[in-house]
Amino acid sequence: MQPEMSSPQAVDSVPAYWSIPAAALLARLDTRTTGLSSKAARARLARVGANTIRAGHDGSALAAFARQFRSPLVLILIFAAIVSGIVGEGSEAVIIGVIVLASCVLSFTQEYGASRAMQALTARIARKALVLRDGRETLLPVEEIVPGDIVRLSAGNLVPADGILLETRDFNVSEAALTGETFPVIKTAGICTPEARLSQRTNTAFTGTSVRSGTATMAVVKTGGATEFASIAATIAHVAPETDFARGIRRFGYLMTEIMLVIVILVFFANLLLHRPAVDSLLFSLALAVGLTPELLPAIISVTLARGARTMAANGVIVRRLDAIENLGSMDLLCTDKTGTLTEGVIHLDACLDVAGTDAPQVQLWAFLNATLQTGMANPLDEAIASGRDERDDIAAYAKVDEIPYDFIRKRLSVVVRRAGEREDLMICKGAVQTVVAACSSVLAEDGAPAPLDAAAAAKIDEKVQAWSGQGYRVLGLAVRYFARQDSYRREDEAELVLAGFLLFFDPPKAGMAETLKALASRGIKVKIITGDNRYVAAHLAETVDLPHRRVLTGTEVSRLTKEALVRRVTQNDIFAEIDPNQKERIIAALRKHGHVVGYLGDGINDAPALHEADVGISVEGAVDVAREAADMILLQRDLGVLLRGIDDGRKTFANTMKYISITTSANFGNMISMALASLALPFLPLLAPQILLNNFLSDVPSLAIATDNVDADQVRTPRRWDIAFVRRFMVTFGLVSSFFDVMTFAFLLLVAGATASAFQTGWFVESLITELAIVLVVRTRAAFWRSHPSALLSWLTLAVAVFAVAIPYLPGANWFGFIALPLPVVGGLIAITLAYLAASEAAKHWFFARERRRRRGRRRV
Repeated sequence: MQPEMSSPQAVDSVPAYWSIPAAALLARLDTRTTGLSSKAARARLARVGANTIRAGHDGSALAAFARQFRSPLVLILIFAAIVSGIVGEGSEAVIIGVIVLASCVLSFTQEYGASRAMQALTARIARKALVLRDGRETLLPVEEIVPGDIVRLSAGNLVPADGILLETRDFNVSEAALTGETFPVIKTAGICTPEARLSQRTNTAFTGTSVRSGTATMAVVKTGGATEFASIAATIAHVAPETDFARGIRRFGYLMTEIMLVIVILVFFANLLLHRPAVDSLLFSLALAVGLTPELLPAIISVTLARGARTMAANGVIVRRLDAIENLGSMDLLCTDKTGTLTEGVIHLDACLDVAGTDAPQVQLWAFLNATLQTGMANPLDEAIASGRDERDDIAAYAKVDEIPYDFIRKRLSVVVRRAGEREDLMICKGAVQTVVAACSSVLAEDGAPAPLDAAAAAKIDEKVQAWSGQGYRVLGLAVRYFARQDSYRREDEAELVLAGFLLFFDPPKAGMAETLKALASRGIKVKIITGDNRYVAAHLAETVDLPHRRVLTGTEVSRLTKEALVRRVTQNDIFAEIDPNQKERIIAALRKHGHVVGYLGDGINDAPALHEADVGISVEGAVDVAREAADMILLQRDLGVLLRGIDDGRKTFANTMKYISITTSANFGNMISMALASLALPFLPLLAPQILLNNFLSDVPSLAIATDNVDADQVRTPRRWDIAFVRRFMVTFGLVSSFFDVMTFAFLLLVAGATASAFQTGWFVESLITELAIVLVVRTRAAFWRSHPSALLSWLTLAVAVFAVAIPYLPGANWFGFIALPLPVVGGLIAITLAYLAASEAAKHWFFARERRRRRGRRRV
């Protein structure tokens, strides 16, 4: 049995672990090259804690409940309760306290449930690493890695911890997250000097960096908060870019604050000038402020977004960042590669041809050796070559000598093999035709002898490749060269090669892709292809699936454009072909400069910058770690149909969020304006502070069901974006309609019913609450409200609270709030006013949205 480590932090006492020989360091870690036992790893995990960078957000129910009391609005109410208690209004203080507690409980239950649901969803896409445990390679959650673990790393992995490299093979790591260095760094096993800076420690790999090429075995030294990444993160506050959704919420908050301050200050001082009691005036003003603000907005947003995330998960889209749901609904431009998205993603090797274009079994054998013996990045092209092996080929006689791995600059991969009984090594180079031909000095003629690769031969090669590409084939070049035997080979040896032939691959378009793209277009989303393939293959595919394909911008042209010139050109092109990975980010940034909300779908190592740059980064479940971590959303299937359903869900989620904001702000604004005016004109307060708070609380209850509400089809046809000016116009328009009927209610209660102060307050409480509930059914849809059915939960909650509103004056304890029983004729009059209000609101709605359509058409003409 493997001995236990006496102290998992023992290595921390060594100031420069990267300067210690590997064998000595493994002894200090009390581990071995075959890894830890499961028992030892569990013990260390209990001592050092989970391998996570950020201090864990306290997810306990108690902490979540305590956070509800940090809201400024809650603090205002608590202040009001304290003031009431100090001046001897104990019953009023109790009522305010009960309402505060009820609101916090309501908000807590929604937010906590939403957070639990999100944790369950994100657990489905938790990152894992390949670790040696009990002598076997095992996929484990990154959080379970401990010092002493032995980890296998390969291209596309995110390094899960800090550690020393024990073995490497052409291992290149991107350390931009730590050092800011753009280009990958070559890493090798060995020893560095004790004073080596972070960027000079070539024998170590660090948390937060990503593997660009090659393979390695690493012994974990530090995890979690002890890593270099954690120490840097602790000194630099990393703030994620503000999304359009968050920006809209912030601007909405500013709008509410401005209105609230004006009303509170004016009402408070006006009441003082009218010689009203100072305490009553203060409580009334504070209640007005709270009544105007949708204090359940955070809970409503959390619930709505979490429900949207659950719906999207059921439809095959896992949301990693909730705010991205709104951006998905706002997306009007989708950039994507073609392989696996527009095509089946099951690549077939259709032909292995010599330079003359005829079938060449020898080329197929060489291609098979290259594809199966390379140990860098796994890719579908090599899988297609391997699956097309001719069983008659004798490959057992070949042994691998060395490998020059693929990288995104050379765009080629070489494997050197040695055949038993022969005195020469054979280098087999496979890759993009242009880069392979660039390394060749001759071509393999039909008689097997090399012929010079002159301009005429190069022109014929270009002509053939262009013809094959125009038929939809992806073409790779294959070249060979014999060397006198040697132990290792370098990139410089990829020269003076002999072009042997070509490999033709075909990846057919997905069935129904043209219809899916039409469905995206009908929702206001354009699709642009960004691919490393040549322009002819990309244009052929685009034509096949009915995408625009005549305007193509190549990577060579992009490299010659300045940032400003690219911004001018980028919207004029349908396809970006022969694009280097580093150019993807430039293209996405240029498209965003035009005001587009851009989505990017990628799954490769070099897609991470573009995924970060896009408004919505989308990856797939089988993507490399670095792409999955950079993405906002993960598709469980690489299918635009799945994404299409996600877009609809995102727009529905956004529509329901905006319903709550529009409904609540307009109703509250109207009622608060009415109360402010009534407080100046009446010899008594139109509503007592507890009555205002109870009204606000009850009117919010049905809004908790907004997340379940049905959404009209027209709300998902076009991208939806925050428009604070629209919210302001909506609030004022429908608020004024509400205020007009409030004045009618005042007149009815005072002039017709002859109401006393208590009767007036009771009558207006009932009427204002019923109208706030009823308006939900009207303005939740742009169609006639009787043609658009709300969800069952929203309907029943609205009905239940409305019945309770009418019954409140007759219930035991009504006098605690200052309510009295109303005569039935008065109740009938209030219901009649409510019906008139609904009819007026329906008419105002049609007028308002007709004006908004004219406004949008006017902006488009400008």
